[in-house]
Amino acid sequence: MGVRNGQQFIDGLKANPRDVWINGEKIGDVTTHPAFSRIVRQLARLYDAQVDPATRDKLTYVVPETGDRAGMAFMPAKTAADLRRRREAYYHWASMNFGLMGRSPDFLNVSLLAFAEAREIFGRAGQRYADNVLKYYEYIRDNDLFLSHALITPQNDRTKSSAEQQNLHMRVVKETAEGIYVKGARMVATLGAVADEMLMYCLPGIPESDADHALAFAVKVSDPGIRQICREPYALDGQRSDFDHPLSNNFEENDSLLIFDNVFVPWERVFMYRDIALNNALYTETALRNYSAHQTNTRALVKMQFAVGVAMAVARSIGADKFLHVQRMLGEALIGVEFLKSGLVRSEVECEPTAYGTVRPALPPLQALRTFLPTAYPKVVEAIQTVAAGGFMMMPSGADFAAPDLAGDTDLYYKGAGGMSSLDRARLFKLAWDLSGEAFGTRLLQYERYYAGDPVRTTASNYLQVQDDEMMRLVNEALAMAGDPEPARKLFSDAAE
Repeated sequence: MGVRNGQQFIDGLKANPRDVWINGEKIGDVTTHPAFSRIVRQLARLYDAQVDPATRDKLTYVVPETGDRAGMAFMPAKTAADLRRRREAYYHWASMNFGLMGRSPDFLNVSLLAFAEAREIFGRAGQRYADNVLKYYEYIRDNDLFLSHALITPQNDRTKSSAEQQNLHMRVVKETAEGIYVKGARMVATLGAVADEMLMYCLPGIPESDADHALAFAVKVSDPGIRQICREPYALDGQRSDFDHPLSNNFEENDSLLIFDNVFVPWERVFMYRDIALNNALYTETALRNYSAHQTNTRALVKMQFAVGVAMAVARSIGADKFLHVQRMLGEALIGVEFLKSGLVRSEVECEPTAYGTVRPALPPLQALRTFLPTAYPKVVEAIQTVAAGGFMMMPSGADFAAPDLAGDTDLYYKGAGGMSSLDRARLFKLAWDLSGEAFGTRLLQYERYYAGDPVRTTASNYLQVQDDEMMRLVNEALAMAGDPEPARKLFSDAAE
């Protein structure tokens, strides 16, 4: 089949009804419901760009085995230049949504490529699991399907293991010759309501008692027994103006609790089964983070560039950029952008080989960026809030600008520096508030803090997984200069005594 366009993506959602609930209502058609219609259209734009002659070659490649085109995230890289091509495709898609969509399709597409290029790891439990991973990668690639996932157990009681949680967490409950049956819940399924399939696997650290929970498999979102309960939406299409809410109206990625009620999974869609050792080694031994962090850090680069641009625009709109302390805030934010650019390039230049004649990005610079962002992005948001200050609290709505009786006041009192009109300044401040103050913007902040996991543990892993040969070589060479202690010298000659 090859790559899909936007309408084919929408048609696929319509053809596969799913059990999705939001605000106590079961959704009949996610493509038209006001909680999802805008984000569906934004996803469709990404798919349309794949078939647009102007961007097709940047976003897709020709699969040698089929002769059809597939998304660039699926492309095995033979060289550092290929990794750069993948990054440029990530960047283009992310630019279409200002880096605000954390779960665009390329994220799990490249994650699936990581599994395919490490299929021998899955094969430790039997060759059929390795074969299943490769076939599933080819199936998703060739049909251009949109995947979501849910990795975290619900926050019921963090002091207990999953096995002690009264069957609340996703687990296998039955095994047959045809497949397995799965029951329980997972969070957070970002864009799960509008995905085609769910790729399920587990975070490391599962104890021996939780073998029933150590699973990796794939299901269709429309499979019987799969239900999603979505959080309250931050935006509903048609209820708020784009002038007042330009970002949240268009890029709201709803999250859901994913529930499995005796869901059947055929063996050909099972990749890992009750294997504690493999589960806990999966992230490191498949090098999954090398692939996913390459995409997420590229997306984060666009998001940082956008947020820093908003901060600078707000400062300039009121002349605050003339003050040294504001310049310092903006300068620190710009340093973060350069860190991201440099780390991405280094990960490509210092790429490492896989077992299949391909290469993958180097992890250390990408991991450093992943641990940098949970503090760097909040600082940019704080800079926007600090510079805008009380200006956020006084902005009129778009409707006020449309009221003839208010025209004289709105034109006069909301002007910016350098001749900036009241309308343009209000439009800018509405954009900035949507990014930094609204519920939508707060979710973006929380996402950046936790999308890579617990930031404390993630940062600590930089030390626990350090390759310290060169650092210790330097230390030891410096220590060698000291030599062994010598006998104490006399400070004065015998004659002086």
